[in-house]
Amino acid sequence: MAEGVVERTLVLVKPDGVKRGLAGTILARFESKGLKVVAAKLLSLPPEFAARHYAEHVGKPFYNGLVQHITSGPVLALALEGRSAISVVRTMIGSTNPQTAAPGTIRGDFGLAVTPNLVHASDSPTSAERELGLFFGPSEYSAYTRCDEAYG
Repeated sequence: MAEGVVERTLVLVKPDGVKRGLAGTILARFESKGLKVVAAKLLSLPPEFAARHYAEHVGKPFYNGLVQHITSGPVLALALEGRSAISVVRTMIGSTNPQTAAPGTIRGDFGLAVTPNLVHASDSPTSAERELGLFFGPSEYSAYTRCDEAYG
């Protein structure tokens, strides 16, 4: 992960990931890749908050299912930081449909269906900034140096 600019991105372990006991496994994959957890919290999202999070999908046929799922239990919200973090995370989670997601990706290895597909991740710097702002305030971030950062 030595190339690229250092970015910060949002990852949500969705209710199906938390309820299946996969939150730690998913987090471990990101940390093993060298991504740094700079903020984290477990929370239950009210429908109004979920509507803001998924605002760009309003009017799409799958919107109601997204909101219903993300509010069905706790989510683990993570702010991850690292070189090219947004694209690295997106590659690691795999395609939306777990049946077509590549083996070795989170969705390819653990996913069961399209809507309850374990994780959400920001798809661009603009989305990351907006989504991180919904879940974390400036004082909730921790700055530190991982011991392996010297290698990246």
